[in-house]
Amino acid sequence: MTRKPRILFVVNVDWFFLSHRLPLALAAKEAGCDVYVAAEETGKGKVIEQNGIRFIPFNTSTDNNVFQDFGLGIRLFRLYRSIQPDLVHHVTIKPVLFGSFAARMAKIPAVVNALSGLGYLYINQSVKVRLARTLSSFVFKFGFHHPNTTLILQNDDDKALVLDYQLIDIQKIHIIRGSGVDINFFSFCLECSKNVRVVLPARMLWDKGVEEFVRAASLLKSKYPDVSFHLVGEPYPGNPNSIPLKWLNDCNKEENLHYEGYQVDMRRVYRESSIICLPSYREGLPKALLEAAAIGRPIVTTDAPGCREIVREGMNGYLVPVKDSIRLAERIEKLILEPGTRRKFGENGRRIVENKFTVERVISETLDIYKMLLGSKWPQINTISKPVA
Repeated sequence: MTRKPRILFVVNVDWFFLSHRLPLALAAKEAGCDVYVAAEETGKGKVIEQNGIRFIPFNTSTDNNVFQDFGLGIRLFRLYRSIQPDLVHHVTIKPVLFGSFAARMAKIPAVVNALSGLGYLYINQSVKVRLARTLSSFVFKFGFHHPNTTLILQNDDDKALVLDYQLIDIQKIHIIRGSGVDINFFSFCLECSKNVRVVLPARMLWDKGVEEFVRAASLLKSKYPDVSFHLVGEPYPGNPNSIPLKWLNDCNKEENLHYEGYQVDMRRVYRESSIICLPSYREGLPKALLEAAAIGRPIVTTDAPGCREIVREGMNGYLVPVKDSIRLAERIEKLILEPGTRRKFGENGRRIVENKFTVERVISETLDIYKMLLGSKWPQINTISKPVA
């Protein structure tokens, strides 16, 4: 009996897989594939298993230590030789960097590398990071030279940057705009807050524009004492840009500013908000903004890669220059004063998501890549399973 094709996802942490790739994995499973996930265990492995997907605890964190990074590549090589997947799908920068190298060495038949943004490595311009970027480019080029591979990027800016560094041939790049949003779960609803609530939903990293958001809140607090500003998310200690928890907790000392930390129910957060703000320096295509737009919230974000994929200036939100707290405060203030504009932007944002960013569309486009790479090994797809919460 011919075994089912095996697809292995390699992701940094288990919760990220659940929030960004679970519907895709379920679609591959329904198509007749055996699906595996290797990721750091943070307590969500059982949920993955409950969805009929084999979970393999696997730590990709190396504290940016070059020797540990080398060890990660060896461990991935051993993992691939053990599972013998027909296709490996790497997600986020470290699994892509070392996984693509290991997959080529292990002679994996097909490889999908998905970068949800080029992150700290391509934002920071310090001497240390520029050196790491140069060394990483050599590793990327080796891994991306696999004879049967595809690189999935989320926006045209990242595509141009990858081509500028000559990391991969252009014909091997596919643009899939984000991981999609479930528009039935994140259903449209009108603003319901009595007072205006401005929310920044993101991991608490400096390059998400958290400091600029706090400054904008400070600029507006005396004029609008009833408007509250909320930071929703937690630090990410594995990232050099992670914000110290003490700094975040100190934000609560300001009357109009609240650090709420990680929230399980983001749908509730968006529903209770009035304005969603993400002054990020660079993104792939932020899922938080897609979810907020689906629910019908106006957005203020930066005119930066990834962010401008979602927002049409003056249609469903405003774009401001990166690191410009004054302009950020001005655009937030405009929406504070114009509830009619907030509603119009919210309705427009919902239509944009329905037309371009549904999870079904992302699944279909990604499965087409799987079929192309696996060829005759790919079975016939049937239906898409609903995730187990």
